[in-house]
Amino acid sequence: MLLEQALYHVTIEVENPQCKSLELISKLGINNCRLIDVRRLPGGSVKHLISFPLNEVDKVSGEKLKILSRSKGSNILASFETDGCNVCNSILSKGAFLISGKHLEGYKIIYEFIVPGHEVFKEIISTLESLGFKPKILSLYKHEPKEGFLTEKQENVLWLALKMGYFDYPRKVNTKELAKALGIVPSTFSEILRGGIRKLLEKYFESKTLTNKDF
Repeated sequence: MLLEQALYHVTIEVENPQCKSLELISKLGINNCRLIDVRRLPGGSVKHLISFPLNEVDKVSGEKLKILSRSKGSNILASFETDGCNVCNSILSKGAFLISGKHLEGYKIIYEFIVPGHEVFKEIISTLESLGFKPKILSLYKHEPKEGFLTEKQENVLWLALKMGYFDYPRKVNTKELAKALGIVPSTFSEILRGGIRKLLEKYFESKTLTNKDF
């Protein structure tokens, strides 16, 4: 279970000419298109989120793209699914959870992911190197639960939910997907999450009451 292991947040930069989204962008000739996010879906496929100008939308007709949003004068937000590339699959096959993949320039992409243990991190880097990639480690830090009013499980669930985009709008991961990544059932995830949020709110408003100088 992910919650019972030491969790590390990793950010690496990789030159990845195999990226499926960059391949599609090049094939369609879409200008000013950006890779925003990469996610593993529960069924095993990889979901790519891309953004491109509204006037480029005709280039994607007939493609298996799901248009998520469009409005006059703004960009199109769309997603599509693939079986992933060697970089994504190397990260995900080791039990890591991919938070995001963001395109920089050329074939350079920054990947953020969470790994259950330092050994898993080393295995991922070693695997990428053996495949001919040259991952540049931008950051690596271990999540250390703070001693306080939250239980360790509550803090880990809240930290992971925050990192994985559960509180983003729109959400990058839903309850079922996050619970599966954590190795727990959705009802257990919801119970731990609600308990942790309740304690945070109680602590926040208790603090506000104690420091209120208006009475």
